[in-house]
Amino acid sequence: MSERWLVIGAFAATYIIWGSTYMFNYWAIDTIPPFFMSGMRFFVAGLLLYAWGIYKKEPIPTTKEWGNTALIGNLFLSIGTGLAVWALQWLDTGVTSLLVAFDPLLIMLLLWLLVGQKPRGMAIIGAFVAIAGMSLLIDQPQFTDSEGAKWGLMAMAVALFSWAIASIYVSRIKLPESRLRSSAMQMITGGGALLLYSIFSGEAFTFSWSKLSLSSTLSWVYLVFLGSIIAFSSFNYLLAKVSPEKVATNTYVNPVVALFLGWTFNNEIITSQSILASAVLITGVFFINSNMKK
Repeated sequence: MSERWLVIGAFAATYIIWGSTYMFNYWAIDTIPPFFMSGMRFFVAGLLLYAWGIYKKEPIPTTKEWGNTALIGNLFLSIGTGLAVWALQWLDTGVTSLLVAFDPLLIMLLLWLLVGQKPRGMAIIGAFVAIAGMSLLIDQPQFTDSEGAKWGLMAMAVALFSWAIASIYVSRIKLPESRLRSSAMQMITGGGALLLYSIFSGEAFTFSWSKLSLSSTLSWVYLVFLGSIIAFSSFNYLLAKVSPEKVATNTYVNPVVALFLGWTFNNEIITSQSILASAVLITGVFFINSNMKK
């Protein structure tokens, strides 16, 4: 298969599959503690991918490569995805996906502050538009009047910052040449850190096999094989092939998929203010991504 079709397939995976993972994460944590569920998801997926790498006789990673992948894996998965899943205890799946759409703005600002890559004129306009959209989104009673929602929003703020940092530096540090091996190592280290936190915090011991539902089980399986092995591997592949701003374009499609699935299968209410906020926010993100230096 040509590289062009691999890139197209990888974009499709990050667009569609990741858009659906918000709902499947929500269903999975219904009877499985959030950090324990995410840790097991990534750790198992990472072991499976690593075993496949051994079968393919890929080079053994160096100590430095393990250290770098552990750093990136924890930024992407332990902090980024772990906190985003934790936030789903209070936030709707569609709203959470819209919050993630704010990440390209953070990437733009951090590229400017950390590596001196200044945004172009339309990107700056896009930043103000995106901020206006985010303000509209979170300035609703379900967020301003709910203590739990405020915790969810704070968790998402930290998660987005962590994802932005990782997205910038993942192509600037020494990682295994094999994208498959790199993805596996990130999931093993990131998932392992989540499991350790879940155990030491006592969260893992709240899990009960007797209360485990079929929907949570099937959702976890979906997240392991499609959400982690396929989508996350595709994400890492894209980061090595195209700019981080282009990779972040999944934020155009993910909210649409998540909003539709949440409304259809999860009985989530989509307010007119949320629709307006999503249109404004995604418009701003479009300007940011289409006008930044490549």
